[in-house]
Amino acid sequence: MASSPTASSAGSPRPNLAFRRLRGQLSPGEFASVVRRAAREIDEHVACDARYIGRVESGEIRCPNYAYERVFLHMFPGRTLTDLGFAPRETVRGRGARGATVTPPAHTTLQNTHSTQSDEESDVLRRAFMTGGTATVAAVSLGLAGLGAEAAAATGPRAAGGRGKAGRAEAAAAEDAVRRIRLLDDRHGADGLYQRAATELRTAYALLDAGTSRQSTADRLHSSAGELAITVGWLAHDSGRFGDARSHYAEALATARMAGDTALEAHAFCNMSFLARDAGRHREAVRAAQAAQRSARACGSDRLLSLLALREAGGWAGLGDSAGCGQALARARSLFDRGPSDADPEWMTFYGEAELSGLEAQCWSALGNWPRAARYARYAAALQNPHFTRNLALYTSELADDLARAGHPDEAAAAGHQVLDLLDEVQSSRVQAILARTSRMLAGHRRAAGVDGFLDRHAALPRTA
Repeated sequence: MASSPTASSAGSPRPNLAFRRLRGQLSPGEFASVVRRAAREIDEHVACDARYIGRVESGEIRCPNYAYERVFLHMFPGRTLTDLGFAPRETVRGRGARGATVTPPAHTTLQNTHSTQSDEESDVLRRAFMTGGTATVAAVSLGLAGLGAEAAAATGPRAAGGRGKAGRAEAAAAEDAVRRIRLLDDRHGADGLYQRAATELRTAYALLDAGTSRQSTADRLHSSAGELAITVGWLAHDSGRFGDARSHYAEALATARMAGDTALEAHAFCNMSFLARDAGRHREAVRAAQAAQRSARACGSDRLLSLLALREAGGWAGLGDSAGCGQALARARSLFDRGPSDADPEWMTFYGEAELSGLEAQCWSALGNWPRAARYARYAAALQNPHFTRNLALYTSELADDLARAGHPDEAAAAGHQVLDLLDEVQSSRVQAILARTSRMLAGHRRAAGVDGFLDRHAALPRTA
C-alpha cells in the first residue's frame, strides 16, 4: 500500500501518499493530536503538530527519528515504515554505503529525548566536523537541537562564493529548536534551560543575518526566530529574570513587525502582558493583552482570543477591578467553549481546560477571594495532563498557597507535599517562590495535620543562589 519507499536525492521531495491516506478525514492538526495521544500511551514524548504532519506528507521527512518510529508503529500495528510510505532507514542520506544498521533502543526516557538524533541531525554533526572544527562540534553535541551547526554551515568557512545563505534545512532546524525547548520546559521547568536556549536564539538570528535565497525560507526563519525569542523570554520570565524576559519579548515583537507577522505579534504581546502582570505593572498588562487581541483577530483562532482575554483578566484583577476581570473571564470562557480549530497556533498546545482554570484561579487569588481561587486551582491540578509536569507543579503549589490563605493549613500541607514530590523533575523559580511563601504562612500552624512534615521537607530543600 506504500507510496514509493524512497525519494530521489535530487529535485523536489516525493509526496508520501500512503501516510496521507492514513490521516483520512482528520485535519493535520487533529491527526497531530492523535499522534501525541498515541505517544503518551507508550510513554514516549513527541512534539507533533500540523506542520510536522505536512512535512511528512510532502516527503520532506523521508524517514522519522526513532521516537516517531515507535509511535507510528504503535498506531498502526503490523505495518512497517515502508508500509507507512517512508524510506528504509539504511537508504536515507547514504547509510547503505556504510553498511551498518542501527538498532533503536527499546525505550527512550525523557531525559535523553532532546539528544536522540534524527537522520537529519546526524548529518548536521558531520557537516560541523567539516566546516566548524572542534568548537562547533562541541556546541552541536551540547545544543538542544543542533541549530548551531546549521548556522555554522550557513555562515562558516564554506559560506564563501555565495554558498552561505540559509535554506530549508536551517529553517527546519530553527523550528525544531523551538519545539524541543518547549517540550523540555513543559516537563522540567525553566531554570536549567535558559542559558542553553539563549545560545540557540543567538544562532537563529545568525541564520537570519546570513540571508536566504527564497522569501518563503526567510518567512519561516523570521517566524521561528521570533517564536524562539518568546520561548527564551518565557524561560527568563519563569526563572525570575524579568529584565531579560522583557528584552527577549521586545525582540520578538520587533521581529514580528518587520516580517508583518500578526500571529507572532499577538504571541509577543500575550507574553508581555503576562510579564507585566507578574512584575506588578497591571495597567500595562491590560494594554498589552488588548493589543494582542487586536493583532489576533486576523488569525481566526477562538482559543487564542480566549487566552488573550485571560491575560486581560489578570491585569484587571491586579488593578482590583473585579467587574473588568469578571467580564474578561466570561469572554475567555465563551471563546474557549467554541472549541479548537486548525487556526490555533502551534505554541498553544498547553492551553486546555486545566490552563483556563489555573489562570482563573490566579485572578481570584489576586482579588483576594481565596476559597474561589482554591476551587479553580484544584480543578486545574486535577485536569492537567501529567506530561506537563511543570504546570502540574505550578497549579498544585498555587492550590497550596490559596488553601493556606483560606485557612485550611492541613489541606495546604497535603498539596505542598505533592509539589515537593515533583521537584526532582521540575526546576522552576516560580514554583519555588510560591512554596516558600506557603511555608512562611504555615509556620504558625505546625499542630495542623501534615504541616510539620511539610515544613521540615521544605526546609531540607537545597537552596539555590
